[in-house]
Amino acid sequence: MGRRPSLFDPRVDQYLLDDEGEFVVDEITKHPICMIGPILLTLIGVVVLFLSVLLPGWWWVPVAVIGFVLCCVGLWHFHRLSMDRFVVTNMRVFRVHGVFTRHVATMPLTRILDISVYQPLMGMVLNYGHFIFESAAIDQGLHKISYVGDPKRRDLTIQRVIQRAGIRAMAQARHTADGT
Repeated sequence: MGRRPSLFDPRVDQYLLDDEGEFVVDEITKHPICMIGPILLTLIGVVVLFLSVLLPGWWWVPVAVIGFVLCCVGLWHFHRLSMDRFVVTNMRVFRVHGVFTRHVATMPLTRILDISVYQPLMGMVLNYGHFIFESAAIDQGLHKISYVGDPKRRDLTIQRVIQRAGIRAMAQARHTADGT
């Protein structure tokens, strides 16, 4: 059964390898702090749109158009951010984003060499951070994931999934077998 793409839900389950037993461990949306700018822009547009009717003569037309454009731009950015998902599965991590076109960047757990979590001061106060993934690939499609809510818990989840997959155990066993 083919799954149709949606303009309102990224449907990350369509990217899973069901026949290989892949399942979602964590699906991460953008932190609500990202939505403040688009919401404010939309509200400013609504205020300008409603105030345009108070203007004399034909001046209300361009002001109403400006208000409408501000509303549309704010709603577009809000929708674009709400369609951005970072997914941790038992086999890989991937990011799906885009509205009219979709971009999917995938990194198998075996290729993750290092995960850095950066939390600015405001991120520590509001509990969000940015993930930076390092891999052996020079050019990677999945490098930085911004505005991740509860980054400490999410980092531990990724570390736990990597550990359960046996990747670290293989690295330790290889290290011990070499005698170093």
